[in-house]
Amino acid sequence: MDLIGFGYAAFVTFGSIWAYKRRGGIPSLIAGLFLGVLAGYGAYRVSNDKRDVKLSLFTAFFLATMMGVRFKRSKKVMPAGLVAGLSLMMILRLVLLML
Repeated sequence: MDLIGFGYAAFVTFGSIWAYKRRGGIPSLIAGLFLGVLAGYGAYRVSNDKRDVKLSLFTAFFLATMMGVRFKRSKKVMPAGLVAGLSLMMILRLVLLML
């Protein structure tokens, strides 16, 4: 079972809910929930086959890119820098699983 992947998915999902409660941004809530569900499904697929990392890799790459751009623009570690950093670590982990 890919507990790290499921934890990452839960972090993204609950982070979007928390951000919605703080700021009230509906598009961010929808995007965060969608990406959290995608990350969760990707973790489920990795749990069944360690080499099936495409969906998880895509989700982590997308989040790393988007949040990395936000971090570069705002220079705020929380939440953009944190999510970008965790996404980069997930990408590294998933690439190592493919080897």
